Amino acid sequence: MTGALLALGSALCYGIADVAGGLLSRRADFRTVAFLGQAGGLVCAVVAALLLPVRESPWHGIAWGFPSGVGTGIAMVFLYRGISRGTMSVVVPVSAVGGVALPVLVGVILLGDRPSLMAWTGIAVVLPALWLVSRSRSDERDRARPAIANGLVASAGIGVQYLALAQAGDEAGLWPVAAGRVAAVLTIAPMVVRSRPPRFPEARTTVYALVTGAVAATALALYLLATARQLVVIAVVLSSLYPVVPVLWGVTALRERLSAGQVAGLVAAGAAVLLLTLPPP
Repeated sequence: MTGALLALGSALCYGIADVAGGLLSRRADFRTVAFLGQAGGLVCAVVAALLLPVRESPWHGIAWGFPSGVGTGIAMVFLYRGISRGTMSVVVPVSAVGGVALPVLVGVILLGDRPSLMAWTGIAVVLPALWLVSRSRSDERDRARPAIANGLVASAGIGVQYLALAQAGDEAGLWPVAAGRVAAVLTIAPMVVRSRPPRFPEARTTVYALVTGAVAATALALYLLATARQLVVIAVVLSSLYPVVPVLWGVTALRERLSAGQVAGLVAAGAAVLLLTLPPP
């Protein structure tokens, strides 16, 4: 149960970070927001890594942290790009579909994860639930197509992020998360430099972006700790429920209307959480 709660905490933090980063990307250049976010996450992760004891040499975990960070960098740029040009309640759920599918397939086929029947049922419910949530209303589909394209690219990055970080283990403390933030900063930096000229936001937006990155780094730290206490497959699925937060925010604060299918998807996502967190009979 502890691992499940950590994974759900990761989903909550990631959902909050996506809402905040998405809103900031509508006020400033999305590449710059992504870069500042990862810089803020780097500071947060290093401080946390220094406070958490390391049980053995961190180099194995750090090595896995770097590809995870490359995935993060790609995911955040395209996620914020999609939100800045489309509907938040469409882009974010689409980004989660590949983020769930890739680690689940690898976890079962290559890593030997064997979820219980109840957990398998929850996993089976999550993918169609996220697909339903990502479906836009018929009158918004033309606008949604670019958002879906960006969300799909982001989903590949998120899948790599989760899969690589799960291999790091928690023996190295949170240094894999810190290493990932270094890789994410280096991945995004060339995109910022290529924008002509590079546009940096006002001071308040910069601070918000840094804090958003710290929240996202917290999400990854919670996910890393969850993978040590839970099957990777289940930790990934629970952590990937983060789209519920931006969808609810889009509906309540941004007045984005949900279709019947999206409502059904949210209900199914809630059922999946119960199936994945309740102990098997």
